[in-house]
Amino acid sequence: MSISFVHSKGADGPITIPAIGLDLYVRMAPAVSGGALSIIEAINAPGKGPPRHKHPEAEIFRVLEGRYLYEMDSRRFYAEAGDVVSIPGGAEHGFVNVTDKPARQYLLVLPALDAAAFFTELAARVLVVLFALAGTPQEEISACVASL
Repeated sequence: MSISFVHSKGADGPITIPAIGLDLYVRMAPAVSGGALSIIEAINAPGKGPPRHKHPEAEIFRVLEGRYLYEMDSRRFYAEAGDVVSIPGGAEHGFVNVTDKPARQYLLVLPALDAAAFFTELAARVLVVLFALAGTPQEEISACVASL
């Protein structure tokens, strides 16, 4: 594996995905490692997190601040600051920030994942379901999803 130089500054702005309460900072994009890995910092709003999902990539999470309730393949457990959680590729998983303040975690994804594209698509699917349940007309749903 070859890794190129990268200097990800803390002041670089996030990719914000409000539908799942996520601010996503791509600290090492897939191209830097030739697709071998990516590094992401995630800040989740209180009570928010992605719905259960799965993908072929493995993830290693290190909780930096706050407390999360994780679910993986029907197992539920809490992880808090300092804890490390590994999720094998292909395992169905999700998590939610269970505090009343933003929670933050660092993710190592192997092989690399285009996190911005993945979570934007996931948020779009969440919005489609929520709007459909609320009886929103299809044209409005399509316009909202297109704006992501």
